[in-house]
Amino acid sequence: MRYMTMRHLIAVVVVITVAGLAFASIPATQAVDDNRAPELPLPLCEKVQVPQGNKVVFHVYALGVQVYKWNGATWDFVEPVAKLFADPDYRATVGNHYRGPTWESNSGSNVVGTRVEGCQPEPTAIAWLRLKAVSTDGPGIFSNVTFIQRVNTEGGTPPAAPGSSIGEEKRVPYTAEYYFYRAED
Repeated sequence: MRYMTMRHLIAVVVVITVAGLAFASIPATQAVDDNRAPELPLPLCEKVQVPQGNKVVFHVYALGVQVYKWNGATWDFVEPVAKLFADPDYRATVGNHYRGPTWESNSGSNVVGTRVEGCQPEPTAIAWLRLKAVSTDGPGIFSNVTFIQRVNTEGGTPPAAPGSSIGEEKRVPYTAEYYFYRAED
C-alpha cells in the first residue's frame, strides 16, 4: 500500500510540474501577440510614433536582406527581401516583404507603404521607421492598414567597402519587427 501511495504522489508531482510549465509559457506567448505598440527610445524616436486614433492589429518578425547596388560612388538601396514570421524564433512564416515597400501575407492580402519618419538608435543597424500605407489589397491581415512601424532592427546597413564595379549588388542580412496599425473603430 505504501508503494502505491508513493507512486501516486510522484505521478501527481509530475502532472503538476508539467501543467505549471505549460501555464508558465502562456504569458510569454501573449506578450508577443498582445497588440501593444512597441516601446520607442524617446525622445530620439518620437517621430516614429503612430498618430493617436490607430491601433496595432498585427506584429511580425522579419528575417532577410537589404539589397544595395554600387553606383560608382556610393551604395544605393534597391529593395528589401525578407520572410515575415509570427514569432521571434522565426517559425510560422506568415508572409513576405519586398520592393515597394510591400508586405504580403500568405493569404494574399498586401499593403504598400511610404516612409514618413525615421530614427537611428543603433548606428550599425538600419533605421527605425514610420510608414504610411498608400494602398492595401485583398481581404486579410493587411486590409485597411493605415501605418507600419519598423523597429528593433539589426544589420542591413550599406556595405562599408566600396564596390568593385558599377552595378554590383550586395545583399546585407537584417532582422526587424514590423507593427501594422488600423484606424480605431
